[in-house]
Amino acid sequence: MKPARGSSATRLAGHTARKRFGQHFLTDASVIAQIVDAIDPRAGQALVEIGPGLGALTEPVLARCHELTVIELDRDLAARWRARAAAGLRVIEADALGFDFAGLGDALRLFGNLPYNISSPLLFHLFGCAHRVRDQHFMLQKEVVDRMLASPATAAYGRLSVMLQWRYRMWPVLDVPPQAFTPPPRVDSAVVRMQPRADAELQGVRAETLQALGAAAFSQRRKLLRHSLGPWLQQRGFDGCFDLQRRAEEVGVAEYVALALRLQQTGS
Repeated sequence: MKPARGSSATRLAGHTARKRFGQHFLTDASVIAQIVDAIDPRAGQALVEIGPGLGALTEPVLARCHELTVIELDRDLAARWRARAAAGLRVIEADALGFDFAGLGDALRLFGNLPYNISSPLLFHLFGCAHRVRDQHFMLQKEVVDRMLASPATAAYGRLSVMLQWRYRMWPVLDVPPQAFTPPPRVDSAVVRMQPRADAELQGVRAETLQALGAAAFSQRRKLLRHSLGPWLQQRGFDGCFDLQRRAEEVGVAEYVALALRLQQTGS
């Protein structure tokens, strides 16, 4: 979660919030309780927190499940967690953007208050382990959550909507105001629940195909698809039928998925 420019560093529990890590720490007890209840952690589950920070979610989740893995980039915070040596807590000091989550096992339950400046790249990175994930609960900038859940023919609908709605079932959980954090960000936040779709629902489409297709379609979202997606399809020798007299946001996820599958089948 990236602080506003010009904001001063804030100390909390002996730690200074660092701008380069986009650190804002959740402090509202009511919000914390609602998020933990939504996660519903239980003993025996493979729970993994991305960015434990000062432990707002870590502590209550660990109290319920008794075993928890945390991924922390900030070396000072990672050292603090290792020094605690809490029973059942495994600390991994690593950058989540490059970490192999699939190596942690199966039926993973991921959660965290994600840094907003890396939220979209991180969501795409997690595609690589989605087959090993049971569910994900993430705090994100509300604008990003709105884009994730957006319907076609709306301003928020875009490439992120298409990719994530193809790969996951998603539900809004909770809106969170800036005052729930220290220091408070200048944006509203929201929690979203994500459940990977079964392989059969993915229809054999490869993520890289759909991602490239979406990038081409939304590259000129104010223009008709014949100006953006049309040339891209021509370059790949695609000679099938697809209505290009629409704007990118007017095409539903199912149509993009069907087109991606046809491109794969024809070798386009």
